[in-house]
Amino acid sequence: MKQLVVISGKGGTGKTILTASFAALAQNKVMVDSDVDAANLYLLLNPEIKETYSFSGGKKAYLFPEKCTGCGNCVEACRFDAISETEEGEILIDPISCEGCGVCSFVCPEEAIEMKSSISGEWFVSKTKYGPFVHAKLGIGEENSGKLVTEIRKKATEIAADKSLDYIIIDGSPGIGCPVIASLTGADMAIVITEPSLSGIHDMERVIQMADHFKIKTACCINKFDLNEKNSNHVENWCQKKSIPFLGRISYDEEVTNSMLQGIPLVEYTDFSVSGEIKNIWEKLILLLKT
Repeated sequence: MKQLVVISGKGGTGKTILTASFAALAQNKVMVDSDVDAANLYLLLNPEIKETYSFSGGKKAYLFPEKCTGCGNCVEACRFDAISETEEGEILIDPISCEGCGVCSFVCPEEAIEMKSSISGEWFVSKTKYGPFVHAKLGIGEENSGKLVTEIRKKATEIAADKSLDYIIIDGSPGIGCPVIASLTGADMAIVITEPSLSGIHDMERVIQMADHFKIKTACCINKFDLNEKNSNHVENWCQKKSIPFLGRISYDEEVTNSMLQGIPLVEYTDFSVSGEIKNIWEKLILLLKT
């Protein structure tokens, strides 16, 4: 099987639109939304959830009031201000502010604080008209999104192996942080989608450098290229100079917005030129994977 990750150096470049179109075009695949901090691929795939699992990303401090003597050691030691003391001398722990470092449990002389696993989010295995779909929802303010990405990618790999599927198509996170690295690990190809703005070009170069650091092959395409053809030409020339396969250009078209409003992948919503451009990108990508 081939694992394809669609990534971008910044948000708003059209990553999820491209991924949903790939999901509609590909045969024998499983889809993954690894942008667990702000998952939205489900809006275009309309999944029917079949399995739900809890995700524990770390530990939180838990106080046993019956053991606590109110010495205040934990209050002084907590650098995140997650522990406070009331006027009555009662110790309170704010689970949202707690970072799970465990210092409070270490300094407590009465062993009144214990670090317990906390539920940070949920992940799902769903059914769609395009095939199986693994996605997740991280809780507000929760961390360890990279660990959650690894969890859902592992499940997608199991599904692909069990069903003898040809592709795992992954909607990655924007940027170069931990969830992006977790999305890229072990992938066969990263498809970088950018836009012809100065920030888009800068972040495209940065994310390609990161993928190269981890020995992940990359290919590039430009969305809304006709908004600034000079910058679009710069991107294509830069890719040629760096020997990065250039898959194509996608025009700005209001039909893209309309397809999102209807919750339908673009290549299914319209047969206009922009849809044909994405189909050509997919065909070039398939040929590239065979070389």
